[in-house]
Amino acid sequence: MKFRTFGRHVKESFRSIARNGWMTFASVSAVTVTLLLVGVFVVIMMNLNKLADDLENDVEMKVFVELTAEDQQITELEQQIADTLGVQEVVYSTKEDELVKLAQDFGNDLQLFEQDNPLHDVFYVKAATPTETAAVATRIERLDQVSRVEFGKGKIERLFAVLDVSRNVGLVLILGLLFTAMFLISNTIRITIVARRRDIEIMKLVGATNWFIRIPFVFEGMWLGIMGALLPMTLVTTAYYAIYNELQPRLAQSELITLLPPMPFLLQVNGLILVMGIMIGIWGSFMSVRKFLKV
Repeated sequence: MKFRTFGRHVKESFRSIARNGWMTFASVSAVTVTLLLVGVFVVIMMNLNKLADDLENDVEMKVFVELTAEDQQITELEQQIADTLGVQEVVYSTKEDELVKLAQDFGNDLQLFEQDNPLHDVFYVKAATPTETAAVATRIERLDQVSRVEFGKGKIERLFAVLDVSRNVGLVLILGLLFTAMFLISNTIRITIVARRRDIEIMKLVGATNWFIRIPFVFEGMWLGIMGALLPMTLVTTAYYAIYNELQPRLAQSELITLLPPMPFLLQVNGLILVMGIMIGIWGSFMSVRKFLKV
């Protein structure tokens, strides 16, 4: 394609947008509303997915050492646990440390145990793959000098099942919303092209090739997609910054629930919105023009 012809197609696409003001407004509005819904839903689902990952990564086992274990045996046990298949991290806590933690939770009433500490030395262990926690705990329980292993058996499995279901449901909803967006936007663009089907028929009758007719409409669909994506990108960015600045200081105190940092998260979301607008606009125009090229 010659540069002059390319420039003609671009100019023609802009003229068409300006000439069909109300249809352009309708198309851009449909793109804007739909992409705004997609953007908001993606932001929510990505933060929920982060919450699910944080909950999984917070899962750990508490390995209780036999009360009769000596220092050398405890050191050897720590190495054995670290070498156990599936173990990512091991942190040792003496029974004195455990008593301090217990006193912090329940107050100074536990000071009477300082002379005769009944607690166990423990290891806090994290699995490399959180869903393998139960299997790793079973392996550790077989080691010598291990009294017992606690990891919330039964509750952990239910937690992982709920998180898996929530991820799958979120993925299905996002895909459904994307297909709905494609349908709504392409149909709106198709209406604008149907209104100009006579122009297409005339160009076809005077000898214009299919691509010569199609390319200005493809460019027009791309511009409509870009214009429709600008407002959702702006609103999503502004709203997320406001919500993040308001909620994150409060959530940070819990050390459990945190929001995704605005950067580079918003760049990814805005990039997705922009690419969706462009691709759906091009696809809608391309498919809509095709049926009118057979004269």
